Amino acid sequence: MKSLRVMSKRRRREMQHKEVLRVCSKLLIPLIMLFALYVQFHGDFGPGGGFQAGVIFASAFILYALIFGVDVGMKVLSPGARRFFLAAGLLLYAGVGIVGMLLGGRYLNYSVLLQDPIAGQHLGILLIELGVGVTVAAAMITIFYVFANQDDSE
Repeated sequence: MKSLRVMSKRRRREMQHKEVLRVCSKLLIPLIMLFALYVQFHGDFGPGGGFQAGVIFASAFILYALIFGVDVGMKVLSPGARRFFLAAGLLLYAGVGIVGMLLGGRYLNYSVLLQDPIAGQHLGILLIELGVGVTVAAAMITIFYVFANQDDSE
């Protein structure tokens, strides 16, 4: 009888710890995503950019999956959605380069994207970094699910 009481106290304590983690993660995940967006769009003015933002953004999804369960995390971002974002980021990156070629410049020559070469370079870098960020985030989340043996994208 005593072991049942001890076991139930342990179980209750574990459930309380999980509840604290869940509440804290629900508060932190939006802030992590907001910081990733800041790093993404501030990358052409200072430290940061697509790769760093993609890893930070993926860490929010990975934290969610670790706290709430990998199966629940898979429902948030399915394998099909991850494949879509992998392809979309790569196509955005390559598409900016091809558009630059079609407008008379070299591959990834951003200055021909707009009438003003400075504004064209700013737009090109923004789009390239967005493509990198989307691709890196989807790749990191996919790698996490592969290591968690929960990736059913075959």
